[in-house]
Amino acid sequence: MNNLLAEKSIFILREAKSKFNNLALLWSGGKDSTAMLALCREAFFNRIPFPVIHIDNGIDFPETYALRNELAKKWNMKVLAAKSIIKEDKISGVSCCGQNKTEALKNLMKKEKFDGLIMGIRRDEHGIRAKERVFSPRDKKWKWNYKNQPLEAWGYNSIDENADHHRIHPILHWREIDIWQYIYENDVPISPLYFSKNGERFRSLGCTHCTVGFKSEAKTIPEILKELGETKLAERMGRAQDKEAQAVMERLRALGYM
Repeated sequence: MNNLLAEKSIFILREAKSKFNNLALLWSGGKDSTAMLALCREAFFNRIPFPVIHIDNGIDFPETYALRNELAKKWNMKVLAAKSIIKEDKISGVSCCGQNKTEALKNLMKKEKFDGLIMGIRRDEHGIRAKERVFSPRDKKWKWNYKNQPLEAWGYNSIDENADHHRIHPILHWREIDIWQYIYENDVPISPLYFSKNGERFRSLGCTHCTVGFKSEAKTIPEILKELGETKLAERMGRAQDKEAQAVMERLRALGYM
């Protein structure tokens, strides 16, 4: 892969470490947030110097819990589980995720007094995520004003001193194929759900209630890379459709969703 991508991400991580007093990293069990963990180890000399948050609604895939435990032991991670309640979410229509996960994250961050949250989102994932900044402030009510964002020019990322916290997005400039190339070249542990079994695999991972697989014979990373070069299907096609709709995702993210 292009080494400049990783170098820029490492620079952002180190800049965040110097600018914020109490950082955490959000991990979902997916390829992007797992690649983020590996980048953190590159940036900070084989260690992850801040807690790793997993928002757990109790119905993640068994493979997700197994990977979390494996990485916690292998990479000496401090994992904080934010327990999410499954209940009706009128905004997204998805009871297992959506705003419910945001509330769980909000409670944990308030308790731990985190002022920065590192997240593995990319601009090419979704239209509303393309509007994000590398350092993205959330106000006291956790709202994101996507129409009025801080200055970001020539490598300079401004900070809003009045924000409740900032979201830090070190891989915002990556593409899906870059993630897989990085995982392949650096032998990053990854969920087996991404690889074809019985003619089906997952391309984007959520929990067991809002994620479905798609037909694929890709059983290795080189085969996944080849498939990505040929497919016209959207990356998040297997996620709950109500939540993925442009207007719904925009409302959720404006209210603090990941």
